[in-house]
Amino acid sequence: MLKPVLLPDQKNKQAEAVIAPDCAEMMSQFRNLEPLLEEIERASLPQGKTIVVMPAYNAVSTLNQTLKDLPTGIADEIILVDDGSTDNTVELALSHGLTVIKHKENRGYGGNQKTCYQYALEHGAEYIVMLHPDYQYDSRVVGMTIELLKLGICDVVLGSRIRTRREALSGGMPAWKYLANRFLTITENIALGQNLGDFHSGFRAYRREVLETIPYEHNSNDFVFDSQVLAQAVHFNFRIGDIPVPVRYFAEASSINFKRCVKYGLGTLAVLARFWAQRLRIRPSKIFFSTKVDSEADNRIQLQ
Repeated sequence: MLKPVLLPDQKNKQAEAVIAPDCAEMMSQFRNLEPLLEEIERASLPQGKTIVVMPAYNAVSTLNQTLKDLPTGIADEIILVDDGSTDNTVELALSHGLTVIKHKENRGYGGNQKTCYQYALEHGAEYIVMLHPDYQYDSRVVGMTIELLKLGICDVVLGSRIRTRREALSGGMPAWKYLANRFLTITENIALGQNLGDFHSGFRAYRREVLETIPYEHNSNDFVFDSQVLAQAVHFNFRIGDIPVPVRYFAEASSINFKRCVKYGLGTLAVLARFWAQRLRIRPSKIFFSTKVDSEADNRIQLQ
């Protein structure tokens, strides 16, 4: 309700009624403007095509829930690359209107990602988010991840599963896997000069320039592909950040067993050794060679 307020008139020394807005009404009007202000803020962000890529293998039991939690309109296109599944993952993805690429034979986790990124780049993506369709990572945070890229705060964003030890273990992460993750993450932070909470997250987002620069096609087709990508991103001076992402461990969620975890850990340590051998120019490696390097002399040194 509007209330009259009496203010003194300095010229006529008379009182004149002035209408002052009621605070509650002002707040109500401001709230009505919030959607418009949010739209203006979104419009001010750099625009560009966003593609969500899903490397999939036998994900028929979890794909529905993953897509249900993904915010509507957050991506221009969702691509699912099926790596030789034996269930109905392809049919289910097509029923949701996803773009589907099917490998006739299983190429491995890294090989699957290579197809994902190649397609995304060829189809004009400026921002690429890798989201596992196994419902292990919370897809509700995809939008916030993309905004960090659009604002130019980060070039690569990882979803950290380990905000606290209690949350990671209560989410179902096995204790041995938690300890292995902590050891490797601390080692990688020191070796690569970073300060990340979880180097081994499968939830990742990239600016286009990152995937155009790093020679990921030379990487492994196995799980160590992820470690190689981050070492490459550091080598080419891209900014890496992370955000907390709730994670779920259950029977249908993809995970590697103890034996493969040991192999992955040793492979990650080997990547760090190759990183420093490259940096010290002791033994150049092709995984740190990029066609976007300006200096031909540097390229020749790397390829020797």
